[in-house]
Amino acid sequence: MSSVEESQPLITHLVELRDRLLRSLIFVLLVFCGLVYFSNNIYHLIATPLLDQMPQGSTMIATNVAAPFFTPIKLTGIAAVFLSVPFILYQIWAFVAPALYQHEKKLVYPLLFSSTILFYAGVAFAYYVVFPLVFSFLTKTAPDGVAIATDISSYLDFVLTLFLAFGVCFEVPVAIILLCWTGVTTPEDLKNKRPYIIVGAFIVGMLLTPPDVFSQTLLAVPMCLLFEIGVMFARFYKPRIEDEEDSVSSQSTDVVEHK
Repeated sequence: MSSVEESQPLITHLVELRDRLLRSLIFVLLVFCGLVYFSNNIYHLIATPLLDQMPQGSTMIATNVAAPFFTPIKLTGIAAVFLSVPFILYQIWAFVAPALYQHEKKLVYPLLFSSTILFYAGVAFAYYVVFPLVFSFLTKTAPDGVAIATDISSYLDFVLTLFLAFGVCFEVPVAIILLCWTGVTTPEDLKNKRPYIIVGAFIVGMLLTPPDVFSQTLLAVPMCLLFEIGVMFARFYKPRIEDEEDSVSSQSTDVVEHK
């Protein structure tokens, strides 16, 4: 086989990858165009957990001249990406699917669906549970005589960090299933390391959340529960190498019986 013929599959894959990326980008842009008119409303929605906890008469401020315009636009762009996650995951799946066996595709479908649901669940948990508790704690600990006036840009960076932290950390079950499926570890091995994983969850909670014990615990406890869920469902996914060997042996048996 010539080098030109060998390079053709690679070029084909690169072209397909480019097309998938362009489709994802166009989809995000379309969602952004549909949301940009409501940029200020979206920012107000995200700021509500803090505004509800601020002392009466306090407001958020903008320390940069262009911040009142660019900050809501930035949030809208990120919201467009968040809302496009299912479509982006589908494009990734469509690119990877041809390399999988038929029985592997059936196993990946639940992972794609659950990873999307878990990501949104993490974001919703941060907004509806963590934000009210964290902002209530932070606003009530302000010293006397200190006026609370949060900069809108700083607030956006803060909440986006928490959104991303909780969204990613809620993917723990999917990560565990993938690790067990690829043969990196086993459910039994993870059970034996449970004490270390629990400690690691609290360390991650400490690093990814504000410096208070409430938000740290609110991230660590769900991670521990999701770890147990991941270990439970990982039992249904045999290591990929063993799965391929079983598939090959069954195909060989079918050929022999056919003869």
